[in-house]
Amino acid sequence: MPVLETSLDVNSDSFRESRDAMLKAVEEFRAIEQGVVDASEAKRAKFEKRGQLLPHERVARLLDPGSPFLSLMNLSGYGMHDDKDGTEAGGGSIAGIGYVAGVRCLVTASNSAIKGGTITPSGLHKTLRLQRIALENKLPVVSLVESGGANLNYAAEVFVEGARTFANQARLSAAGIPQITVVHGNATAGGAYQPGLSDYVIVVRNRAKMFLAGPPLLKAATGEIATDEDLGGAEMHAGVAGTAEYLADDDADGIRQARDLMGVLGWRDDAPAADDWAPPRYDEEELLGVVPSDAKKPYDVREVIARIADDSNFVDFKNDWDAATVCGWIAVEDQPVGVLGNNGPITPRGAAKAAQFIQLCDQSNRPLLFLHNTTGFMVGTDAEHNGVIKHGSKMLQAVANARVPKISIVIGGSYGAGNYAMCGRGLDPRFIFAWPNSRVAVMGGQQAGMVLRIVAEAKQRANGIEPDENVLEMLQQSTAQKLDAQSTALYGTAHLWDDGIIDPRDTRRVLAYVLDICRQAEHRKLNANTFGVARL
Repeated sequence: MPVLETSLDVNSDSFRESRDAMLKAVEEFRAIEQGVVDASEAKRAKFEKRGQLLPHERVARLLDPGSPFLSLMNLSGYGMHDDKDGTEAGGGSIAGIGYVAGVRCLVTASNSAIKGGTITPSGLHKTLRLQRIALENKLPVVSLVESGGANLNYAAEVFVEGARTFANQARLSAAGIPQITVVHGNATAGGAYQPGLSDYVIVVRNRAKMFLAGPPLLKAATGEIATDEDLGGAEMHAGVAGTAEYLADDDADGIRQARDLMGVLGWRDDAPAADDWAPPRYDEEELLGVVPSDAKKPYDVREVIARIADDSNFVDFKNDWDAATVCGWIAVEDQPVGVLGNNGPITPRGAAKAAQFIQLCDQSNRPLLFLHNTTGFMVGTDAEHNGVIKHGSKMLQAVANARVPKISIVIGGSYGAGNYAMCGRGLDPRFIFAWPNSRVAVMGGQQAGMVLRIVAEAKQRANGIEPDENVLEMLQQSTAQKLDAQSTALYGTAHLWDDGIIDPRDTRRVLAYVLDICRQAEHRKLNANTFGVARL
């Protein structure tokens, strides 16, 4: 296969400037992630007094030592709802894909060290996304539960949509995907149905509490007086009600039982992909400076591809016909991939080329990788005359209907309908990640400000009013500032526009991991039934 030759000058001022800007962005999001861990650590004494492990310790004990773990949506809800300083990012849970007793699973844990693990709207939507990932990729689910339920400040935003999480649990069970839940503490009201709808439930003695109405509500509603333990304690659910299958002595014992269960379910992954591939010929560290910090400066997306593809091999597709949309074939740890990237706006020819390439990959059952860095579709008289709408629609149709797994990584800007055409969140990629420098918006802030200024000025003149330049300037600048603030990687990941921000240097490892997840899912046969496993 042809080898990509690099023209990147790693000793240039522009490379160093871009690298330094990227490192600063990496440090920023890593610091926020660490702040969440530190906020949890601050509760250590309280948890130890109760004989409990902290949530992130529970996850660490659940996972196989030394095995890879792909964290998902760490910063969901960042700066939203009650999160004033970033320490409540994550939507009330810790989640990711890792190995439990040798089986790759979706793992989720209530972050009960922060606001009792209560669920905000962003936490709800994170859960819905995690359930979709489990279903699409046929991943068993292990949940470590201890939550105060919905954050009542946002009850109206959580209540109705919250039912979808329970419906999804029922559908996962019916699809033949096992769900194991360890109840470490409170699981009350609607939250009690989460373990109730799991296939296997482990409760921790003297800590787990499951009831639809706690003692205060019970007394207010019926006058009956009952203790937590009598009403919904672990021993009652394991020995009387039969809601739980297993009774654990403490957090560690509950996690051990969950690992034992996963180990005996007979759930096995297929043989891994071949391991005789050659790594890229160029240093992954160089990915820090490939994409210019100045969005107006051009670069060749092949410089990114050269640093993630096996042996830096790349077979270009139709480059002489259109050079702005790059399409071609690579392998990542011997897993074949069709890759699409941007070297400029998507032209009519580029859209038609991409649509054809996507259909070819679909025909040969090759997953698709989209590397976003585009201002969107080309505009202007020439583009319209050449059918940019028609050909853009073809590309959107191809992206929407391709049956192969689609993986998106936003490595730069992803603007306007270009975000759609490159398989942004709305086109349902199997996985989507973002580099910390990336931006997603309907258009750039400057362009948006100018558009509103032009429209406002024209409207005033049509009404016989002489425009006030100061007012127009204020409108333009305030619009630009608002859109720029709402287009950052942190804003996007907080709103779940992606599955997480990643360090550019981790791109190849993340890709290899999720491609293998997709490959395993395609070959795994599930024993589906009609209604799921009912607790009897």
